[in-house]
Amino acid sequence: MLDATTSLSKPVDALERGVQRDFIIARNGRPAARLVPLSAAPASAQRRIGAAKGHFVVPDNIDTLNDEVAQVFGSSR
Repeated sequence: MLDATTSLSKPVDALERGVQRDFIIARNGRPAARLVPLSAAPASAQRRIGAAKGHFVVPDNIDTLNDEVAQVFGSSR
């Protein structure tokens, strides 16, 4: 744990270069965490864009009230 807090950049660099596949961080001799490159993270953890797809429908006229909304918030468009 001490090594991780004082020089985390070294293991991260090794992961980015592909020199190491993962790093186990231990506290008092017991494994506490595993550091892996983002490319090795589960796909569900990486997926963000389109996460709400299919949960709602955007109406075709969504922009019709833009000028009124701008006035309410004090903006001049």
